[in-house]
Amino acid sequence: MAHRVCPWWLGYLLASPVRRLFENPAEVVAPYVRNGMIVLEPGPGMGFFTLELAQLVGASGRVIAVDVQPRMLAGLKSRAAKAGLTSRIDARLAAPDSLGIADLSQVDFVLAFAVVHELPAPESFFVEVARPLKPGGTLLLAEPKGHVKPAFFEQEMQFAARAGLTATAHPSIRRCHAALLTKQ
Repeated sequence: MAHRVCPWWLGYLLASPVRRLFENPAEVVAPYVRNGMIVLEPGPGMGFFTLELAQLVGASGRVIAVDVQPRMLAGLKSRAAKAGLTSRIDARLAAPDSLGIADLSQVDFVLAFAVVHELPAPESFFVEVARPLKPGGTLLLAEPKGHVKPAFFEQEMQFAARAGLTATAHPSIRRCHAALLTKQ
C-alpha cells in the first residue's frame, strides 16, 4: 500500500461535530479507557478522539497525542484549550521515522484509529508502540475499509503479532476493520 498522509486541512472535517452523527468517539473508546490511565494516540489529527480520551482518563490520567503534522497538533491544542483539557494532553510532534516515545513506559491503552495505513513502516510502528505498553495493556487497531483492503489489514495483524500483541477481540466499528490487541 502506498504511503500517504492525510492532509492537515482535512483535519477540520475529521474533527467536525457533524462526524459525531456517524461515529461517536465515546462509543469507540469508552469500553477500553478508565480514570487514571495513560493513553497513547498516534495520529490524533485535530483531536476527534483525543478530547474524549482526555475526558475518560480524568484529572489523574494522561493522553499522549503524537502527530507528524504541526498544523494538526495546533488544531488539537486549540480544541483542547477550549474544552479545558490541556493539562491532560501531551501533544507531541513526531519525526517521520519515529513517534518519539522512547521516554514512555507503563502505557495502558493505545488508540491506532485510521493511522497505520498512512505510515511508511507499519511493522516498526507496532514494535515502537508495544514497547511502552504494559503487560495486559491493549491497543485498539481500526482501519477504514475504504482505504485498507482486508489483505493489508491482515498484514498489519501479522506485524502486531510479531511485536508481541495478540488479538483478543474484533470489535464492531462502523466502516472499519478492527481488532483489540493485548500485550502478554
